[in-house]
Amino acid sequence: MPNIKSAKKRVNVIAAKSMRNKMIKSNLKSVMKNADLACENGENKEAAVVFAMKKVDQACAKGLMHKNKAARLKSHLACKLAK
Repeated sequence: MPNIKSAKKRVNVIAAKSMRNKMIKSNLKSVMKNADLACENGENKEAAVVFAMKKVDQACAKGLMHKNKAARLKSHLACKLAK
């Protein structure tokens, strides 16, 4: 445990940011899974894919993933939508 005041604050800030990042990543995984299921079932697949692409862009903007990974995920979603 840190003794310096600024180090103690950094521990708290990092914990809060880690929790926020974990929440966003978990939500993104759920949205991606819902988009995959919608593409398989054919129910509201376009809306689900558009929403998933939006969430991928938001995660990329927050710095949670590399821009190439975001582009790859969006490309996979577009291919599944086209099928």
